[in-house]
Amino acid sequence: MESENQTGVLEFLLLGLSEDPNLQPILCALFLSLYLFTVLGNMLIILAICTDSHLHTPMYFFLSNLSFSDICFSTSTVPRMLMNIQRHSKAISYAGCLAQVCFVLVFAGVENSLLAAMTYDRYVAICHPLRNSVIMNPHLCVLLIVLSLTIIIIYGLLHSLMVLRLSFCTNLEIPHFFCELDQFIKLACSDTLINNILFYLVSGILGGVPLLGIIYSYIKIASSILKMSSTGGKHKAFSTCVSHLSVGSLFYGMGFGVYISSVVTDSFTNTAGASVMYTVVPPMAEPLYLHPEEQGHEGDLEETHH
Repeated sequence: MESENQTGVLEFLLLGLSEDPNLQPILCALFLSLYLFTVLGNMLIILAICTDSHLHTPMYFFLSNLSFSDICFSTSTVPRMLMNIQRHSKAISYAGCLAQVCFVLVFAGVENSLLAAMTYDRYVAICHPLRNSVIMNPHLCVLLIVLSLTIIIIYGLLHSLMVLRLSFCTNLEIPHFFCELDQFIKLACSDTLINNILFYLVSGILGGVPLLGIIYSYIKIASSILKMSSTGGKHKAFSTCVSHLSVGSLFYGMGFGVYISSVVTDSFTNTAGASVMYTVVPPMAEPLYLHPEEQGHEGDLEETHH
């Protein structure tokens, strides 16, 4: 790699998933299908929640926001890849790459926060059913969304501003189909110590705290369910958590998979493939797990808790 700095970096090169020209039409058709399924599936969830007054509950409020976040998350990465395939180009501008970094950080963080909020709602509904409507009031639900969104936007903008201080070398190839912050920083010629410390420290806090909250909440939920005397009550309480557990496991499982893959291998194919599993698969698969029927027993939790 040449060490000459570029003071006016114009564009980066996204290497994508494969350099084989014969695979490009197949990849384009596959990811277009996945993207359309993601958008349509999550839009149907939002539409169903908005039009059915029975679904105007805290859980569905968070679920509709999660579906919207999934659409935005996929839109921040997949369309650009499809456009590059169609144009037979790998280029993305410096501003476009920086914007993509920011959007990916924001929407991934929002999804993380929403999963934590949904877990808290399940915890209150099962462990404190008599106070559920009082605790999970509309004011608190909106406050949780606004607070988490504000923190995540500041987090994304902070990373973007910190990247602006970096100068880049003549090798501007990113081994992904989108601009990922970690790979973006690796291309810099200047000192990236502060950027790396900020990335791992803040990401650890914003990612670790919600995850610990989710784990703690489900420990309390499991303990509360086991104390229920009625088998039917246990089944009803557990059924309200199945879909959320599936989505959370998929999101965090894919996230840890990407991290482990980036640590144990430098292979371009493996790293890019792992990123696909994290950015494309969870938003696409969530409509398969999340459906209105899962909350049909929520109204009975208060009766079956004792």
